Amino acid sequence: MYLEKFRLDRKTALVTGGGQGIGLACAEALAEAGAKVVIADRDGGVAQAGCESLKVKGLNAEIAVMDVTNSSRVSEVADQLASRYGTIDILVNNAGIARSETPAEKVTDEHWLNVVDVNLNGTFWCCRAFGKHMLEAKSGSIVNVGSMSGFIVNKPQEQCYYNASKAAVHHLTKSLAAEWGARGVRVNAVAPTYVTTPLNAFVKSNPQMYDAWIGGTPMARMGEVDEIASVVLFLASDAASLMTGSVVLVDGGYTCW
Repeated sequence: MYLEKFRLDRKTALVTGGGQGIGLACAEALAEAGAKVVIADRDGGVAQAGCESLKVKGLNAEIAVMDVTNSSRVSEVADQLASRYGTIDILVNNAGIARSETPAEKVTDEHWLNVVDVNLNGTFWCCRAFGKHMLEAKSGSIVNVGSMSGFIVNKPQEQCYYNASKAAVHHLTKSLAAEWGARGVRVNAVAPTYVTTPLNAFVKSNPQMYDAWIGGTPMARMGEVDEIASVVLFLASDAASLMTGSVVLVDGGYTCW
């Protein structure tokens, strides 16, 4: 009974930024659980590489070239997939950028708007476009990828724009959950710690920053992509059927201190 709740057979799932890192791990987890997975990425080459890596593991996915900041393209993809498969059952809003290490007083308009556009606006455009079809079907699960940075201020890197965008994603998650809960659509978020992804690869050449990150983490290590994807799978599945509006910290204890 209980393991069956994690199965996603006959479900259709789309993962934004799904060609690499956390997004690709989420695509793998959902596909392994039986879902028909669509990897959405603005870079078709990255998306294709992600699909190829899944094929090696005996898993299949298709590609949707989509920039989450282009709301008309997001709506187009949502409509196309809904028409093709009948329903969009799962949406994982993973696409995001950081552009860290810029003090607030030196942040340009372009820098601020770019981060907010991808992390917050892109998440909302996707929730709106895919959520419409879920609401029509009276069923669906949305998982937004937030960050522990939506709860705390990171150190030593300055990134007020990133922190603000992720805090907004968390509150957007709760707001949509409140609006859509009685209409069959669940909206939750996962808030990861520092994870070993291409986005964080720069820390390998910055021992001082790495030591600060690990020194502030009770588990004394960074996270791995599969550890985040496992929580996303749980939230997307019927195992979390009573959960909506939750922001699940997966931070190795970082926010304890």
